[in-house]
Amino acid sequence: MNPETPRNNLPALLSGLAAAAIWGGMYVVSKVVLEVIPPFALLTSRLLLGFLALWLVIAWQGGFRLTRRQFLSAFGVGLVGYGVSLGFQFVGTKLSTAANGALVTSATPALVLPFAWLLLKEPITTRRLAAILVASLGVLAVIDPRSADWSSDLFLGNLSLLGAALTWAIYSVLVRKVSGEGTDLLQATAVFLLGGLPITVPLGAWELAAQGMGQITLAILGGILFLGIISTAIAMFLWNYAFARLPAATASLTFFAQPVVGALLGWFFLGEQITALFLLGGVLIGLGILVSANEK
Repeated sequence: MNPETPRNNLPALLSGLAAAAIWGGMYVVSKVVLEVIPPFALLTSRLLLGFLALWLVIAWQGGFRLTRRQFLSAFGVGLVGYGVSLGFQFVGTKLSTAANGALVTSATPALVLPFAWLLLKEPITTRRLAAILVASLGVLAVIDPRSADWSSDLFLGNLSLLGAALTWAIYSVLVRKVSGEGTDLLQATAVFLLGGLPITVPLGAWELAAQGMGQITLAILGGILFLGIISTAIAMFLWNYAFARLPAATASLTFFAQPVVGALLGWFFLGEQITALFLLGGVLIGLGILVSANEK
């Protein structure tokens, strides 16, 4: 699938921003549900529910039409994104801090640039470098790196978070590569979700055997459905759509909506303060996306 022209970028940009915004808001739900269900067990339920939701749409459209090669390619991409990358993220979050997690994973857009050059032959232009630099400065203003902790006790956690950022960048670039081979994006997204299960299922089963599970209330069930259908099926498809239609370097910048949305939700629900530095960061992020979006 060829990149969109700048004037037609808006639907894809909005898709990427919507996906990142959903993920920016899902942490509140995840925190509640994780008190009842262990991380990899929850991730397994997310992938299965997400696949089921997409499968219903695919079945309504006439069923899967992927070739064996397309299926295996999509499954491998999903293994990288939903098995390895999200696995690293869970381990890193557990062994490090939330501030470190936000800061390290915000490096993902910058990491997309070299992988897009290596795997897709997308040029590293001055405009793209400038866009990532401006938006990254905006993220630093929003997150405030002074709250991060780089002590040796957190080394393994921080290393896992870096692994999560690297592998999510690779996954995102591979999504564009798969879509460029003529693979149906909705069907590929469903198979991507299946690709994470070889890692999450055994780890989730081990967690349940070792830790058990808390009481599933209606609120917890609602949280599971939100995470599986909204945060996984819908948000993952929107993210993949952005990477299928836009240059990877441009699509990756929509990732920066996550910390902005998270901070806004913290202000709205928790009464956390919105500072002038946050507002400046939001402007810089928007400027970076705008600069990149105007390039073919």
